[in-house]
Amino acid sequence: MASSACVLAQLGQANDALNRLREAEQLFECHASRGLLGWIYHLLGRACLLVGRLGEARRLGECVVDSAPGQQGFVAHAQHLLGDVATQPECFDADSAEAHYREALGLAQPRGMRPLIAHCRLGLGKLYRRLDRHEQAQEYLATAAVMYRDTGMSFWLAQAEAELRR
Repeated sequence: MASSACVLAQLGQANDALNRLREAEQLFECHASRGLLGWIYHLLGRACLLVGRLGEARRLGECVVDSAPGQQGFVAHAQHLLGDVATQPECFDADSAEAHYREALGLAQPRGMRPLIAHCRLGLGKLYRRLDRHEQAQEYLATAAVMYRDTGMSFWLAQAEAELRR
């Protein structure tokens, strides 16, 4: 259910995603295993972000950090989510975004989580461009593009290349 909500949100089907979010929240409270709880919170948080429910996205990301301290891979994804939330215009906080992205990178790099590392670099590149730190922005965006190319992530490669052209 959580995965489906996230996919529907990515496809821009906000109403269906919100309905699936509500269903998932009800189900996982009763049936979620402790081992998957962090991932479920992350997926629900990502879906909330994509449909503009920023407060819920932040809350769910923080739940992952609090509920899964022994599952650093989940925490890395949650930190990335929290970085993405902090870059939204409605609640922009550059210092918080940078700290979350850097924390996610610090957890992802020793675990070889290449797609997440690329996502964090893309997030930092976009953040630095927004802050007029152009040299840093170019460095992070270029690295993200190379990583996306190397891993065959063409959807994300197109986004990184578009950011590089800006």
